[in-house]
Amino acid sequence: MRSLAYSIRKPPTEVADSNDDTDFGTRLGRLCDLLGIAGAQLTTVADNGLAIVAAVGPLADNLALLQARVLDGSRPLVLPDTGAEGPCAARFYVGLTLPAAAGCPPLLLSLYDSKPRPSQMAERIAGLAQELVTDATVEQLRQVIEAQAKVIAESVRAEELRRELFERASATAKIGVWQCDLADNSLQWTNGVYDLFEIERGTQVTRELSLSCYTEASRRQMEAARAHAIATCTDFALTVEIITARGNHRWMRLTGAVESRNGVATRIFGMKQDVTEEKLMADRTRYLAEFDVMTGLANRSQFQAHLSALDATGGNGPGALLLIDLDGFKQVNDTYGHVLGDECLKEAALRLTASCSSAQLVARIGGDEFAVLLGPDTSAGAAEALAEGIVAMIGHPFVRGGHTFRLGASVGVAHYRGGSSQDLFRQADTALYAAKDAGRNTSRTYRAEAR
Repeated sequence: MRSLAYSIRKPPTEVADSNDDTDFGTRLGRLCDLLGIAGAQLTTVADNGLAIVAAVGPLADNLALLQARVLDGSRPLVLPDTGAEGPCAARFYVGLTLPAAAGCPPLLLSLYDSKPRPSQMAERIAGLAQELVTDATVEQLRQVIEAQAKVIAESVRAEELRRELFERASATAKIGVWQCDLADNSLQWTNGVYDLFEIERGTQVTRELSLSCYTEASRRQMEAARAHAIATCTDFALTVEIITARGNHRWMRLTGAVESRNGVATRIFGMKQDVTEEKLMADRTRYLAEFDVMTGLANRSQFQAHLSALDATGGNGPGALLLIDLDGFKQVNDTYGHVLGDECLKEAALRLTASCSSAQLVARIGGDEFAVLLGPDTSAGAAEALAEGIVAMIGHPFVRGGHTFRLGASVGVAHYRGGSSQDLFRQADTALYAAKDAGRNTSRTYRAEAR
């Protein structure tokens, strides 16, 4: 592991443009507030150590060791709990290396806190930070390229220097530059775009060839954004999906700027960046935020969002809410351990999904607690019949790990008759406890007169 030394200096002008240390510090402070962490540090990376560009929050004792681990690896470092001890130690840490513009050293972004985070939350923070800094890096590179192009616009070597800058940027950030002459729709690509589309460099490309690589939905989205930009002489940016010449699916960040004369668009130019890894990370982060990893069902957060929609839509709610509690699950966990207990939860989730195929939402909202939201067209009889079917389905024995298990289910049903989301949940919960009081392995329906 490399040994790091620190120095403090102004950020290089190619990266910082007109921003100073205070501006970078303000940006880091906003990033910390957004992600809910105590400290952040932005440094440049050189052979002789790290130069601090900006920092917010308390400096952690073990920060240099953590940064060295980032630089020794090739991927972002996400540590939900570093295990470090001491009042000034970073227990939670995320380290991201950022590609730099041509002629500038790379950057290292460190995010940390004295309190550890759960693994899922740590991954989510890292994913959000990755999305934010990726967009920021692309914008910085665009500003650098445009500023440099303006400076050398009258120079004989302007095109050569700009192409060199584009190619160096694409090599570090998987970015390529494109332009389209609107007089004849002729295209020009840098090597980065050829590599992104997996088309042999130097191939004569046409707009028809380029469009054929977009998925249908992305092609419609891109064409609409392009047409609007041409009509209004404005810029556009969007993320689209392409299928390369070799058949690989990739996600691409596409930016475009319109050049005009006397209010008439004459040229579009911009950048295309491979953001497949960032997109997959963002999708995984969103999945972890909305779904239960073990069962694949919606989690409590997504359930609460659906239920709370009652309050936002003014009473246009579901037909009914079913709350399900597994009977006998604690004994399985205590007797056979959590591994087989988890298998029981997975089996229960599969049976619930099969039983409730027409439901609006099936969610795991607790350890052995599940919820089902039924659509507004569900009759009272259908909801109660479904509850009885769930009890019967869960009660069938099944075999795991050489053992035969038989669980039960208590189900509480509440029909939506107006009111708030809290009212509906309380009614279903009351019915669930009535089912338990009745001996479990049965269902009960909330009746207004029982209050």
